[in-house]
Amino acid sequence: MTQTSTDKAHTPFLSRPGVRRLMPFVLITAIALVFIFENRTSVEIRLLIPMVTMPLWGALLIAWALGILACFFTARRRSNRHSKRPR
Repeated sequence: MTQTSTDKAHTPFLSRPGVRRLMPFVLITAIALVFIFENRTSVEIRLLIPMVTMPLWGALLIAWALGILACFFTARRRSNRHSKRPR
């Protein structure tokens, strides 16, 4: 009778390439969100022409979200450009 082995080489969770690439993002995001939500005072912000009074955490959260979007689109554009290169 032939035995089939179901024991595959188990790689630790933190040594996987996808997890190692994601860890700095998770760490920086956690620190940024703590910083954002600790700043709860209201501030006046000039948006080109109007003056807006809003909580500082809201302005920081908007800036953080725009930065994440910029990184996402830049990384996606870079990967598309490299994938179209002839081999």
